[in-house]
Amino acid sequence: MAGDPYQELGVARGASADEVRKAFRKLAKKHHPDTNPGDKASEEKFKRVSAAFDIIGDVDKRKKFDAGEIDADGRETMRGFGGGGGSGGPWGQPGGGGWSPRGQAEGPDIDLSDILGEMLGRGRGAQGAQGGGFGGFSQRGADVRARLEIDLEDTIEGPKKRIAFSDGRTIDVSIPKGAEEGQTLRLKGQGSPGRSGPGDAFIELTIRPHPIYRREGDNLVMDLPVSIPDAILGGKVQAPTPDGPVNVSVPKGGGSSLRLKGRGLSDAKGKRGDLLARIVLMLPEAIDPDLEAFAEKWRAERPYTPKRK
Repeated sequence: MAGDPYQELGVARGASADEVRKAFRKLAKKHHPDTNPGDKASEEKFKRVSAAFDIIGDVDKRKKFDAGEIDADGRETMRGFGGGGGSGGPWGQPGGGGWSPRGQAEGPDIDLSDILGEMLGRGRGAQGAQGGGFGGFSQRGADVRARLEIDLEDTIEGPKKRIAFSDGRTIDVSIPKGAEEGQTLRLKGQGSPGRSGPGDAFIELTIRPHPIYRREGDNLVMDLPVSIPDAILGGKVQAPTPDGPVNVSVPKGGGSSLRLKGRGLSDAKGKRGDLLARIVLMLPEAIDPDLEAFAEKWRAERPYTPKRK
């Protein structure tokens, strides 16, 4: 049976949830197996503090433990037996061997696991036929949750990203191609340790806003600055893409947009969408006098109102 979880973490029973978390983090970092390779004592201490935090680091489990409904191993305690208690009074009264919240008799020094061993047979002991603690109450480690911020380009490449948990552990997360905002990745067995195995880790992905691209499904949209001469006469301009800059041909008369096939985002199978470059006419910061005179003559002789699309 595990020790008192409050003593394992070195906190008072009235400690706040934040004090419990801080105590666990400090001990977990100090005794983590990666920090103390081959140190069996530290490994055992890490297991004990993890198990203690699994009990009093969880609001519901802590309430049940404080109320005597579960023991330090997370197993339900046996309470409320009726009938006589031998030479003393009835169960639950002085002299009657009543059950305490810790699962031991208040009178004689009787351990609950010994009683259960006699009930089930010494060959099986308190473990029961299921092998995971009496009655199947063995506790799986708690799940952990974290948020990972990635770049838009990461959804194309599908790289590995390292994330650190509050208990001092770090793991490498494979970003799936075509990842989307708010998508949650489940990493089995990467949660908190437990007696019947660790829990899982759930990683929520958030994508940083990009200074150039906007996402539309698997396509990307961007503004492509083009000068007036290139828009009128046509020409080559350089356009940024997630794979690096490329030269694109602006047709004579400009047009409204260019489509760069296969330069967008990836779907889950790695197939790329397109990059749509919306042509934006740009004027020089200082207007040339000849250009200004030309514009005045054009406006007077050939009035033109752009069509709205």
